Amino acid sequence: MAMLRPFIRAPRVARASARLADGLPDDDEVLLDAPDDRLAPALVAAGRGEYGPAAELLATTRRAAEWEDRDRYVTRLGAFARSRDEWLTDWLGAAPRDPDATLVSAQLAVARCWESPARVELLRKVGPSVTPATEGDPRDPVPWRVALDHARGAHAGHTEYERLWAEAVRRSPHHYGCHVAALQYLSAACSAQWGRTPHRPGDSHWECFDFAETAAQDAPPDSLVQALPVRAAFKYLTEGDGVVVTRGRLDAAADRAIALSSRFAAADPWPAEIRNLLVFVLVRLERWQDALTQSRMIGPYATSFPWDRICDDPLGRFLQVREAVRRAVASPVPPHTPERLLPLIPAPGRQLIGHLNDHTGHRPRCDH
Repeated sequence: MAMLRPFIRAPRVARASARLADGLPDDDEVLLDAPDDRLAPALVAAGRGEYGPAAELLATTRRAAEWEDRDRYVTRLGAFARSRDEWLTDWLGAAPRDPDATLVSAQLAVARCWESPARVELLRKVGPSVTPATEGDPRDPVPWRVALDHARGAHAGHTEYERLWAEAVRRSPHHYGCHVAALQYLSAACSAQWGRTPHRPGDSHWECFDFAETAAQDAPPDSLVQALPVRAAFKYLTEGDGVVVTRGRLDAAADRAIALSSRFAAADPWPAEIRNLLVFVLVRLERWQDALTQSRMIGPYATSFPWDRICDDPLGRFLQVREAVRRAVASPVPPHTPERLLPLIPAPGRQLIGHLNDHTGHRPRCDH
């Protein structure tokens, strides 16, 4: 009879999985980093070598002080220019002092340096190309986000970074991109001790959580900064170095991001990256039902981050994780975290999750 159980249970799981698929788009309907309706025409035009639509789009976001939109569009246009930059060269030639053109140019200059082994030296050399962007619209925080990214990569000292951070928050106290840049700097600075007092191993995780939680508490409920703690959780769960961050703190970060997600419509490209990140964290916490709910909220909008941190095929990995979540909810016995899908998680990180579950009253699961 025992040998028959797998054959008896399999059809039940398959039927349950099929029912749970309701509300999830088919795999071939899921898109990676799909641009929204405003960005898409600018990218199409840039592909033809035309900069006009991009210029109009960024000018509109600047006039309307749509800083979060502006930051996303600058990042995407800069990424596009890494392989096709003729349109940007023409734009700068026609309007060398245009604050939007200089901003995309600064974004591109910083991005091009990041993948080089000589990143620090190269970033220090391109510093002068970042300065003109910060001298554009005095209200705009986005050039200061670029400057913060540049400073982190160039290993700027803490005093210089605090100066840039002050300029950023003076313009927009709750700008998500600047907060993410600061969180990344804090993590890197604590790890590398750039001009800082030596810390104990793992202090970077505690400092990142402290910073992220304080920023989220101070931000409006609908601000993207509410997702900052879940980014700190992602860092901890992918880089666990022996320090213990309580399970309650990790769950609170996920719950805060879930509350933010609920403020947006399902299948909305605007919160897609936050929802993708949230699914990653929920899977690591083995909160399968919540992960399935967020997978449904994502709809067809997969994003490269965070899946490109663990795989060269982020769309394929997203679909694999989504299917694993669906099967986990359908199964009468939830599985272990599928480590083959999240391979950057070191073995101690998995054991630590079990340890944290033990502190919440749940029995740690054993490997089989």
